[in-house]
Parts: sequence; structure tokens; C-alpha cells
Amino acid sequence: MEAFNLTSSGPPTIILNGITGLEAAHIWISIPFSTFYLISLSGNFTVLFVVSKEQTLHKPMYLLLCMLAITDIGMSTSVVPKALCIFCFGFKRITVDGCLTQMFLLYVFAVTHSAILVIMAFDRYIAICDPLRYTTILTNAQITKLGLVGLIRAVLLILPLPLLLRRLPLCANHVILHTYCEHIAVVKISSGDTRINRTYGLVITVVNIGLDLTLIGLSYGLIIRAVLRISSKKAHQKALNTCTAHICVMLMSYTPFLFTAMTQRFSKGDAAHVHILLANLHFLVPPMLNPIIYGVKTKELRDKINLFNHLLISFRITCHPHILCHLAFL
Repeated sequence: MEAFNLTSSGPPTIILNGITGLEAAHIWISIPFSTFYLISLSGNFTVLFVVSKEQTLHKPMYLLLCMLAITDIGMSTSVVPKALCIFCFGFKRITVDGCLTQMFLLYVFAVTHSAILVIMAFDRYIAICDPLRYTTILTNAQITKLGLVGLIRAVLLILPLPLLLRRLPLCANHVILHTYCEHIAVVKISSGDTRINRTYGLVITVVNIGLDLTLIGLSYGLIIRAVLRISSKKAHQKALNTCTAHICVMLMSYTPFLFTAMTQRFSKGDAAHVHILLANLHFLVPPMLNPIIYGVKTKELRDKINLFNHLLISFRITCHPHILCHLAFL
């Protein structure tokens, strides 16, 4: 075994193997990956653009949607471009610093994403249980502060991961059987005593996700209690409909994350390609579907996006002849 401390002058790169067992199909796998990624970028940037341009959407709910879109873009961009380089061009090498940076950014965006889902649950609780004070409790300034708290929490929680890994020497075989630098995968190619790394990684998963899910569950418990006190069935349906999009986003975010975290930690290597594919889809499918879900379920946002699309189409139709004339003149 070659002792390679991350702070010393050892081998400068780590090899990301891609989807182990499906190397021959990498080029075909890149097609849906790139398609999902482009749809995700276009959808989330559309939400950011429309909300930023429409003054009527400068509200706490839509500010939270923008924060969610930013974390979705950050998570998928931390993983997918490097994965596509592996699939399409065979660029499997990544520097040690690049690996640790990718890990840090990925988990910071993921933990911030979870914090935003908690804030959204609190937003729904106030909107349903105390609607008369909604505008005074949740202002844009308050939402911004809560978002910053979520980001600071994520940085403080995740920063020890790369710092703890830097103290470990790596094994002679610097190959990660994955498409990105997942924490426990890097721990597995490290020698020395990795108990601190494994324990801290597990603590982050349990405490962070456990705390966030507890707060979300508490919010929805209070929401359900308030809804059950309403006698009108129509009011029941209207109140619950305001939570549908958030519930769908939560299920898509937490379910694959918990499954990926547990299988990556406790899997013995059986069907590794299945685990890797699911781990990658976690950073592809939710960011792609989140803006679609909120675009469909949120009428005000849907109307503004449709208006924007109509204006864009009209602009193209109006400008097209002039562009042709200009080109002909040139």
C-alpha cells in the first residue's frame, strides 16, 4: 500500500470510474443524462428569470422557489458535467483538490436544499394556520435571513468532511467506483483510521435529515390539525392543495437521498451499477421535475410563465422578417 497523504506531494489525481459494470454503455447513458440536465437548467433558470422580472411575484413563496431553483442548479451542476465528461470522452481523472471541492459544493447545496424545504413547510404552516399574520411574519427580508441561516448551517456542517479527509493517506489504488466524489466512496479508498470520517458522515445524515424531517412533520401535523377543524370540505381541499407541490418535492428529494446514503454506506458491492445510477438520478430527476411541479400547481407562476412564452413567440414572429431582410441586405 502506498501512503499518500492528501497534503503531501503524492499522486495528484483520483480516477472516477463512472458506472461500474456499464462502461460499454456510457455513451448511451450520456443521452438521457444530458437531456435531463438541460431540461433542469432551462426549467430552473426560467423560474429565476420570470420571478426576477415580475414585480407581482416578489413574495416570500416565490423567493423560496428561487432559492430551491438555485440549490437544484448547484446540485446537478456539481455532478452532471463531470459525469458527462466520463461518459462521452473518458475523462476519468480529477485532482484531489477538485474531488474535495466537488464533494464540499455538492453537500452544501444538498443540505441547503433540505433547509429550504423546512422553510417552505413553515411557510405553508403560517399560510394555513395563521393567514392574517402571514405578511407580517414572513416578509422577503425574513425569508432571506432564514435562507442565509440554512446556507451557513450547511457550510459549518459540511466543511469538516474535506478537512477530515485531508489528514488521511490514500491507498495505492486511487479509483472511485462512482461518477462523483461521494464522501463514503472517498473514505473507502483511504487508509488509516477512518472511523471518525465514517461516524461524522453518518451523524450529519442522521442529525441533519432527522432534524429537518422532524420539523417538517411538526409543521404538517399542525396543518392537518388546523384543516380538520374546518367544517367545509371545499376549504379542506383548498388548504391541502396549497401543500401538494411541496409534498411532492419532499418525496422526490428525501426518498432517493436516504436510499442512496444507506446503500452507499452499507452495500457490499452487489449490483453496484444500480446504486450508482440511482445516486446520479437523485441529482437529475428532482431538479428537472421541481420547476415543472411548481409551474403546474402554482397558478400565478404558471400564468406568468405562459405570458412570458406568448411574448417570446410573438417577438420571434415579429422579428423574424426583419432579421431575414437584414441578412439579405448584408
